[in-house]
Amino acid sequence: MFSLLERMIAYRYLRSPRQEGFISVIAGFSFVGIALGVATLIIVMSVMNGFRQELLSRIVGMNGHITLQAASGPLMDFDDVAAKAKTVTGVTLAIPVVAQQAMVMFQSQARGAVVHGIRGDDLKKREMIAKNIKAGSLDLFGKAADSNHPSDTVIMGRRLAENLGLRVGDRLSLVSPQGNITAFGTMPRQKSVTLVGVFEVGFHEYDKSVIFMPLETAQGFFKMGGPEGKAGVSMLEVFVDNPDRVAEYGFVLRHTVDDGVLISDWQHMSSSFFQVVQVERNVMFIILALIILIAAFNIVSGLIMLVKDKMRDIAILRTMGATRGAILRIFFLTGATIGVTGTLTGLAGGLAFALHIETIRRWLERLLDMELFNAEIYFLTQMPCKIDSGDVIATVGMALGLSFLATLYPSWRAARLDPVEALRQ
Repeated sequence: MFSLLERMIAYRYLRSPRQEGFISVIAGFSFVGIALGVATLIIVMSVMNGFRQELLSRIVGMNGHITLQAASGPLMDFDDVAAKAKTVTGVTLAIPVVAQQAMVMFQSQARGAVVHGIRGDDLKKREMIAKNIKAGSLDLFGKAADSNHPSDTVIMGRRLAENLGLRVGDRLSLVSPQGNITAFGTMPRQKSVTLVGVFEVGFHEYDKSVIFMPLETAQGFFKMGGPEGKAGVSMLEVFVDNPDRVAEYGFVLRHTVDDGVLISDWQHMSSSFFQVVQVERNVMFIILALIILIAAFNIVSGLIMLVKDKMRDIAILRTMGATRGAILRIFFLTGATIGVTGTLTGLAGGLAFALHIETIRRWLERLLDMELFNAEIYFLTQMPCKIDSGDVIATVGMALGLSFLATLYPSWRAARLDPVEALRQ
């Protein structure tokens, strides 16, 4: 497409001599602007994708993909409902859960928490919990931890345990907001339990506020009883093989389980949260794309100045037989080279930064002696990052497209230059 002569002249114009050094400065700023724009866009999009993926995996992994609840009161006959739900193709788990708030007390410390009553076997099937036990063991969950002090067992998030000063083997008290009615008034309902495990899933809100206790114990403690002495649950958490298709599974479940069961999915319950993340992602893409656009305008201004400065050279080339197409290709190649090299440099830098962003964050925190990523604000304990090939291709394509478009008008002006008029000036 480009002859050797055209490439040689274009390359020489990129290395302007001293009297034309200002043009080289503009070309340098254009190169740096495109490289920074591409790198920044890749990094920010990767972090936003990482946030969405981490939040989704933790929220869905802790709460289930689809929730089945009774229209009012506890969900009774939950084992029968779970059996019906498992008959739906794509449903992998149906776990009964009691979810209630309680106060956790240890010595002089007290914290609010959300208690999840769940069977030990079901808890082990939750990989997010089973694979992130940092202290203790799930094997003791639901068993007597101490024969001298028979009590029920619980596991809790690491940050909650640290805030209370708890360690595995310590006994603590749970206080229910629903008190016992006695002749002397309503008395707080309290239960002594033993901590046998500590988990850390990396989601700050769960690590500081979630406690798991055996299902039967939670049913009794929170009075989930129903008619005929049966005990119910707060909900039935259903897991499917494809979380993105929960709407389809929910439609089938509505025709499978009883009419009195209310069905909701994670997309409905967390829709506003993830819509905010998506809006922020789109806005950041538009804002950061302006950096590349500004760099493209620098290419336009630099090439226009180069054409103005090289008018006599263009006239001489035309008189020596160079066609208008050759002149156009020379200046197009000059501007495109800046765009291509800047884009490739930004691509390499952005990918390298994104792949090592957590290491860079920790290094900057040590260097600046300040916290750059607060887990209490961002909900995660580590800087998330997920490089999406679609975003990278879109960023590179946009940068190259703007760079090529920026070179068209100056190149066209150079090709349309009249040699006679140029030599007169």
